[in-house]
Amino acid sequence: MVSFTSLLVALTATVGSFAAPTGELAATTDLIKRTAVGTGYSNGFFYSHWTDGGGSVSYNNGGGGQYSVNWQNTGNFVSGKGWSQGWNGRTISYGGSFNPSGNAYLTVYGWTRNPLVEYYIVDNWGTYNPSDGGNYKGTVNTDGGSYNVYTKTRTNQPSIDGTSTFQQYWSVRTAKRTGGSISFQNHVNFWSSKGMRLGTHSYQILATEGYQSSGSSSITVYQSA
Repeated sequence: MVSFTSLLVALTATVGSFAAPTGELAATTDLIKRTAVGTGYSNGFFYSHWTDGGGSVSYNNGGGGQYSVNWQNTGNFVSGKGWSQGWNGRTISYGGSFNPSGNAYLTVYGWTRNPLVEYYIVDNWGTYNPSDGGNYKGTVNTDGGSYNVYTKTRTNQPSIDGTSTFQQYWSVRTAKRTGGSISFQNHVNFWSSKGMRLGTHSYQILATEGYQSSGSSSITVYQSA
């Protein structure tokens, strides 16, 4: 992939899989496959930036694991930095600022294949709690807090492998925070105990995601274990 040190993008693309307040996805148009309009490597980190083209979204890669996003009256976007290959044993640490006005998440985000799973570990959010409408599986206590765990089924929706039916796994922190460490293995262990199996990892990032909102974030991510 082409490596960029700075990326400023507001591009039109296919619709993603953000959980809208109605519990449904944003309406699709010509969706076939959910792919980022900007991916690559910056200062040793993988980055991914995707937008459906609604409103204005500006994404910029800083030094190391730092990135920033500013968005205004956006449709749906997912942007962040991390690793091109996810890993169950990774402890993801981060810090910075997250200032949404409306519906947005600050989250560990990634996909696996076989089974096809889209997963979220949400540390902060805006006006909409993403746990709404999910199938509650219990609570995992880790990293100084509690996360409520949910599954959701997406039927004929965009994925990294085209239009598919797949599971979403959600761990949503009960007390919001912006900064700290996320022991991914602890979530995996709990998910597995509830029959929520992961497959072969695709990318794994610390993402800012927004839906029909405005705001800004500036995040630095790194692997602490």
